[in-house]
Parts: sequence; structure tokens; C-alpha cells
Amino acid sequence: MAVMSIILITGIQAAGKSTVAHALAETIPNSVHVRGDLFRRMIVNGRADMGAAVPEPRALEQLRLRYEMAAEVADRYAQAGFTVVLQDVILGRALRDVVDHITTRPLSVVVLVPAPAVVAARDAERQQLRGKVAYKPGDEGIEVLDEYLRSATLRLGYWLDTSGLSVAETVADIRAHLETTARVGIDQEDA
Repeated sequence: MAVMSIILITGIQAAGKSTVAHALAETIPNSVHVRGDLFRRMIVNGRADMGAAVPEPRALEQLRLRYEMAAEVADRYAQAGFTVVLQDVILGRALRDVVDHITTRPLSVVVLVPAPAVVAARDAERQQLRGKVAYKPGDEGIEVLDEYLRSATLRLGYWLDTSGLSVAETVADIRAHLETTARVGIDQEDA
């Protein structure tokens, strides 16, 4: 069976990753949507969540484990002939590490970077509609995570400001860049 591609979508919490990743996967024949956060939620007892300004070492270890498992699952689905849309919050040096852990090529990376005010509005909307809270008191805030994403994350792949885009427009924009600017190894600042 032919190995297919992997599309990695990242951004801060409430940037629209899950919605966009699922909508993108729906437009691709033989596709899989791998949600990296699922591996965090599988831990029943002993889970150490990220969020604090200085996360505990156990939280960082579990985050690395989650990234490794998501990458391996994505690779396995691709080896089985699926195009994989893998989505998770992957910031800073971790983006390079995850890209290096994924063995499947071609690999495209899309970083969703809506304005912090748009993220705040989306977070408030999903709190109201689904009760899902991304930013809890004591956790890093939207502005801090946005700044960290923009300043500490390698400019790898296609960075897309989705502030004024619908989900359908975002998916169309991503699809238009999958084989060019989103593709890892094509004209990338890969340091």
C-alpha cells in the first residue's frame, strides 16, 4: 500500500485547530484526523497538565510522550495508505522535534495564527456553547502564548492568520499551500 502524506496543524489553544483539521480531513479521500490531545486525555490517574507559566517536569515529560505517540500514530496511518491531518498545540522547539519525529514524507506544516482578540472571542464562544475552557485562571494567557508562538517557534511551514477567514476559507487556503509553502523542506528557514 502506498504511503500517503501527513499534514500537521498547530497553533495556540482556541486558534481553531480541531475545527479546521476536521474540516480539512473531510475534503481528502482516505483521510484520518489525529487529535494529539486525545493522548493526554487517555491518562486516567497521574496526569500532569500543562498551563502554568512554569510547568512541572512531569507535565513536560507527558507532553513529549503525547507528541511522540501522535507522530507515531500519524506515521502508521500514512503507511496504511491514509492522508493524515494531525493537530495539536505544538509551540517553540517542540515543533522542530515533532517534525523530526514524523518519518512520513511528504509532510506539510500549517501554523494557525489568528489575532489574540479573535482567539479570545472564539474561546468565549466555545465556553458558552460547549462549556470548554481553554484558559483557566493561573494558566498562561492568550497574549502570552501568542507571543511565545510568534517569537519562539521556528518559522516552519505555512503560517496562516485566520482572523478574518471562515472555516471553509481557511481549508481552501491551506489546500492551496500544501504542496508549496506548507511543505517541509521546500524553501524553509530550517535551522
